[in-house]
Amino acid sequence: MEADLFQRLLDLWYDPLYRFALSLSRNRDSALDLTQHTFACWAEKGGALRDTSKAKAWLFTVLYREFLRNERMRRREPTADDADSFDRIEAEGRSSYDIIDGHAAMQALQSVDEIHRAPLALFYLENNSYREIAEILDVPIGTVMSRMSRGKEQLRGILKINQERRFKVIEGKRASKGASREQ
Repeated sequence: MEADLFQRLLDLWYDPLYRFALSLSRNRDSALDLTQHTFACWAEKGGALRDTSKAKAWLFTVLYREFLRNERMRRREPTADDADSFDRIEAEGRSSYDIIDGHAAMQALQSVDEIHRAPLALFYLENNSYREIAEILDVPIGTVMSRMSRGKEQLRGILKINQERRFKVIEGKRASKGASREQ
């Protein structure tokens, strides 16, 4: 029965946990390591969880805490991996405009302060409720609401700046084409 439960959890939560790890770490290898570590912890300690309906929150909490532990260690000892940038997830069946917009949104999310990025990722990427996010991050629901509000504000600002930059580039290209036609 335990092997069946482990397989069901793996099937249900591997992809969402990986996406959450990727949104936090901005690195595919780190995201894979975090996700695998989470399931290794479940294999080792998950049997102690009496209420398996709380497995989702347990898995996300383990992953988040491991990410924080890794970040503390990384800050003490910088590595070559720090230079790695966020790798986007390819989405099948979506138009190139959706992928570009999604990629721009993910890049903007990566620019949000870490403390605000986790709740935003859990809410928008993993569709968790504020209550679930509070449980996963082990903070009061009011803290989640505050972090979400500040994170959304920061995300809007980043998206606005990025949009203004893209507009300036487009206008610059139009101006240079117009000047070359006049000559």
